[in-house]
Amino acid sequence: MSEKPFTKRDRIPKHLNQTKSQPQERKLKPQSSRKSDQIEFSPKPEQEDSELVYGRHSVLAILKSERDIARIWVTAKLRQIPQFYSLLQEAKANGAVIDEVEMRRLDLLTQGGNHQGIAVQIAPYSYWELEDLLQHAKTTTTEPVIIIADGINDPHNLGAIIRTAEAMGVQGLVIPQRRAVGVTSTVMKVAAGALANFPVARVVNLNQALDKLKEAGFWLYGTTSESSKLLHTINFRGAIGLVVGSEGKGLSPLIQRNCDELVAIPLSGETPSLNASVAAAIAIYEICRQRFSN
Repeated sequence: MSEKPFTKRDRIPKHLNQTKSQPQERKLKPQSSRKSDQIEFSPKPEQEDSELVYGRHSVLAILKSERDIARIWVTAKLRQIPQFYSLLQEAKANGAVIDEVEMRRLDLLTQGGNHQGIAVQIAPYSYWELEDLLQHAKTTTTEPVIIIADGINDPHNLGAIIRTAEAMGVQGLVIPQRRAVGVTSTVMKVAAGALANFPVARVVNLNQALDKLKEAGFWLYGTTSESSKLLHTINFRGAIGLVVGSEGKGLSPLIQRNCDELVAIPLSGETPSLNASVAAAIAIYEICRQRFSN
């Protein structure tokens, strides 16, 4: 099966109900080094001015990335592990303050979190510009996939979506600036290091962002339980934008109208709906499965 080139495609009339939906061409719109026991530090995980990230896997990903690190709290035992030692030395050379502390100090800093002997204080996440994300996606593959999250408020859901998307090879994520969670320390923790290799763009107007994706050749699919078109009957080839809704409310009416197609995940049990991150994971897998199978 030959792959379609990365070009604009003809739009399918909405009134057609095909077993396999085929995309067609669209008409475009014209600090100090005091000892750790003297430091007063009260982490606020959901704020984005200064982030505390902890746990070996998450911190290891940050140490390997180019994120600015202000301070590192680490136990003496973990500091000597070869996997961490050289990276900690490099972070220190780049200006990070390293405090060797006891486990109880980390318990206090992380408010009882599963820190595994290490925590870092980093600068806020640096979001991508949407135009840069689109360019990155198109130069990475001829069939890029971008996730658009319409108002995800739970940082655990957003982190889980990022982790799944990065693991499946998705090219990036777009989130709104208002009425939605940003990339906080909780999101970083749940994403388990995925953000080190996964671009996220934050936009003021999500509908305008959808228009820009269309102009760039992306076909937009929105997930909603009210659609008669089922996920597994759709041909997800070409450049795809997957729009997922918020917890409870789903996609807003305006966002639904701006999608090219609305698709539903078929459910056969008594449970009427799925968690936002679970629904996103199922849809992401189906899109990627079709690429794997071809």
